[in-house]
Amino acid sequence: MRTIAARETSLVFLLTVAFLLLSAFPALTRAETKKELAWKILETAIQGDDTGDRVTAIRVLGLLPSDTKAAGVAGKALDDPKPEVRAAAAAALGQMGSTASIPNLKKALSDKETSVALAAAHALDLMHDDFGYEVYYAVLTGERKGGKGLIAEQVNTFRDPKKLAGLGFSEGIGFVPFAGIGWNAFRAIRKNDSSPVRAAAASVLANDTDPRSGEALANATGDKNWLVRVAALEALAKRKDPSLLSRIETSMSDSRKEVRYTAAAVVLRLNAVQEARDRK
Repeated sequence: MRTIAARETSLVFLLTVAFLLLSAFPALTRAETKKELAWKILETAIQGDDTGDRVTAIRVLGLLPSDTKAAGVAGKALDDPKPEVRAAAAAALGQMGSTASIPNLKKALSDKETSVALAAAHALDLMHDDFGYEVYYAVLTGERKGGKGLIAEQVNTFRDPKKLAGLGFSEGIGFVPFAGIGWNAFRAIRKNDSSPVRAAAASVLANDTDPRSGEALANATGDKNWLVRVAALEALAKRKDPSLLSRIETSMSDSRKEVRYTAAAVVLRLNAVQEARDRK
């Protein structure tokens, strides 16, 4: 009797499990169908003839981290004939953190279109790869930092304020107002002004350990545009290099109060860094 009861209990359990699995199957099917529909929407746009649609569909792939299919589609788009699409692909790869795409992004630094090189540099920076710093150095200084990466046409663009301003932020660098300048002040800057682009480049160079970037930032504290001066000072604060203190101290007499305030804070910070080192 016990054996029969045990068998009946086991049978009931198996039937219950089977029922639950069958009940869940339609939900799983619906989820898979929705995923297929989502990819169909994106793939239709990516494979279409409208450049704007391709740019948008590629760019939003950055919302899919750890998705090998998305990384593959975006990686393929780095070879798209339209520079806008190539730039969107680089931006997406950086946003999703596709470290496997780093070699291809490094190649994109030599793209004949500067907007693509900027997007690739930004993507590399997001993934903490130092290879893209050369682009930011060139944006800030108008000169090549080393022998790799940039081509002559790109450097010429970085030397031309109008062309540099025309690149905008959506195609590569991105700009978040830093401590020395508020959003309202940033919005007041003329659209044809290249200083925000160069200021953003200075901010990124804060993380470049190359002494040449430190020297470039120190030189930028005397830039004709106060926005660049503020960005350079803040970058120098983050580099924590007290050896540049004497050059920073002169900025406390700058004609712009924003620069003076920033310089004062940087002087205090670097003095604190030096004092901490002296105590060791």
